[in-house]
Amino acid sequence: MSRNEEEYFAREEAEKLHRLHEDKRKQLSAEDAQKAKELHYMKCPKCGSDLHEIEWRAVKIDKCYGCKGVFLDDGELEKLAGDEHKGTFVADFINIFKMK
Repeated sequence: MSRNEEEYFAREEAEKLHRLHEDKRKQLSAEDAQKAKELHYMKCPKCGSDLHEIEWRAVKIDKCYGCKGVFLDDGELEKLAGDEHKGTFVADFINIFKMK
């Protein structure tokens, strides 16, 4: 499989997951959505420990001291990658998961 095919299928899968998430989000009532946010806000998706916001390279990222995971909000990966990574693996990886 060529690189372009791999990128195409990765992008298609990301878009499919995004659509599924949006459909599920629309089905939740406002009250259910608020309960879910209260239950999961700033919790590690991997181990469930509390996330701590730390600043790294002038970007606030979420760090879990339980499993040592690092989690980025929308747009933070692009800020960390910067312009010097245009045309590199990092830029290509970011572009695969951008939702239009």
